[in-house]
Amino acid sequence: MKKILIIDDEVNVALLLSKFLTRNGFVVSTASSGTNGLEQLKNGEFNLVLCDFRLEDTDGREMLKQIKTHYPKTGVIIITGYSDIKMAVELIKMGAYDYITKPLYPDEILNTITKAIETHNALIDEPQQAAVGTNKVNQKQALTGMVMGTSRASKELARQIELIAPTNYSVIILGESGTGKEEAAKSIHMHSPRHNQPFVAMDCGSLTKELAASEFFGHEKGSFTGAFATKIGHFEMANGGTLFLDEVGNLSYEIQAALLRTVQERKVKRIGSTKEIDLDVRIIVATNESLQEGIQKGKFREDLYHRFNEFSISMPPLRERGNDIMLLAEHFLKTSNQELNRNVTSFSPEVIECFMNYRWPGNIRELKNIVRRAALISEGNEITMKALPLEISNYKTPSFDYNYNHVSVHHEPVEPKEPRHDLKNAALEAEYDTILKVLKEVSYNKTKAAEILNIDRKTLYNKMKAINLK
Repeated sequence: MKKILIIDDEVNVALLLSKFLTRNGFVVSTASSGTNGLEQLKNGEFNLVLCDFRLEDTDGREMLKQIKTHYPKTGVIIITGYSDIKMAVELIKMGAYDYITKPLYPDEILNTITKAIETHNALIDEPQQAAVGTNKVNQKQALTGMVMGTSRASKELARQIELIAPTNYSVIILGESGTGKEEAAKSIHMHSPRHNQPFVAMDCGSLTKELAASEFFGHEKGSFTGAFATKIGHFEMANGGTLFLDEVGNLSYEIQAALLRTVQERKVKRIGSTKEIDLDVRIIVATNESLQEGIQKGKFREDLYHRFNEFSISMPPLRERGNDIMLLAEHFLKTSNQELNRNVTSFSPEVIECFMNYRWPGNIRELKNIVRRAALISEGNEITMKALPLEISNYKTPSFDYNYNHVSVHHEPVEPKEPRHDLKNAALEAEYDTILKVLKEVSYNKTKAAEILNIDRKTLYNKMKAINLK
C-alpha cells in the first residue's frame, strides 16, 4: 500500500484529507508543521508528500528543498491558495510533481495523487528514461521530423527536451513562426513513457468559437443542429498520450474557461452527454505570441496560463543557429531528392554564403520550402543562385555606420534613396549595435563576446562579416 504524508497546519484540512485518502486505499500520516513533517520523513519511508505552501514554521519552497535533498525518491505535491499559484509553478520547476489549489476537490486530489505515484515510480524503476541522451534524441528524429543541430542554441534545446520528456509536466513551447514547435512537441512525446500512445495535434488558430467546443470535447448525435453523428473530441483521441495545441493564444475566453475545467479535473464531457470520461492526457501548447501580454490585455486567462506553464521551452530562430542552417539545408535536400525523384547533391559556394547571411524570417519552414523548390528546378547536380527566389538571391544586409573608438563599420547601401525607418531594419540595427557594444566591452575577444550574446562563435563571425566589421 502506498504511504502518503500530509503536512498542513490546518488540522481540519489534514484530518479530512487523511480520512478521504485512507478510504481510497492509502496509508496516511499527518504533520502539523514543517519540522514535524521532516521528522516523520526521517523515521519512515513515504511515496508522496502533500505539503501546504504556507506553514507556520516554514514554507513550501524550503520544504521542497529539504525533501528533494534528503528523500529524492519521495514525490511532492504542493497545496496552495489561488494567490500562490505563480510560486507553485516555480516549485514545479524545482521538482514538485504538481500543485492543488484550494478549495480542494476530492476527484482532482485523487487523480493527481494517483498519477504522481505512478509517474514517480516509473522514474525510479526506469532511471534511464529520466535522462534521455542527445544520441537517443537523434535516433528518433526520423519519427518526429526534428533535426538536432550542433549549435549552442540547438544543444540547449536538446537538453531541455531531454529534461522534460520523461515527466508528465504540461509544456509551453514559445517561438517565432516556422521554428519547429510541433516537431519539438513530437520529440517530447516520443521520448516520454507515452510514446506508444497517440500524439494528437490541434491548430487552435483555425478554430471558430462555434466549432471549438465540439473539436475539443466532442458531441453526441443530435445534440445540436447539424450533429448528425457522434463525434469524439481531441481530448478523447489523445487519451493516454499527448495533446498538442498550436497557437493556443487564439482561443476565445469562453473556450478557455471550459478548457481550464477539463485540464483541472482531467475529465471531459461530450456536448449533449451527461457522462464524464476520465482523461490521462499530457498537454503541450505552442504560441508565437506572448501569453503574458494576453493576460494583461484580458484576452487570456491567468489561471489557465499557469496550468500550462509547468515548463517552458523557447525555440531558437534559424538566424541564431549558425552552422545548423546548412545542416538543415542538406537534410531537406536529401528528403526533397527522395520525394521528387531528383539527384541534386550539393549547394554552390555562393548559395551557402547567401543562406548563412540571409535573415530567414520564415525560419526552418522557409528554408525547407526554398530547398524543395530549388531541388525541383535545378538543372544540374548543384543548387546555384539561379534556383533561388529573388527575395533571397537579391538579399543584402542593411547599411550601418558606426564609430566606437577604433571600431568602424561601413557597407555600401544597396539603394541609397530608400528610407531606413522600417521595423525590420530598426531591429537589425539594434542587433548589430548590441554586438559592437559587447565586443568593445570585452576588448574585441570574439569568444567572450559570443558567450555574452548567447550565440556560437560561427554565428558571431557571420554577423560581423555581414556588416563588414574589421
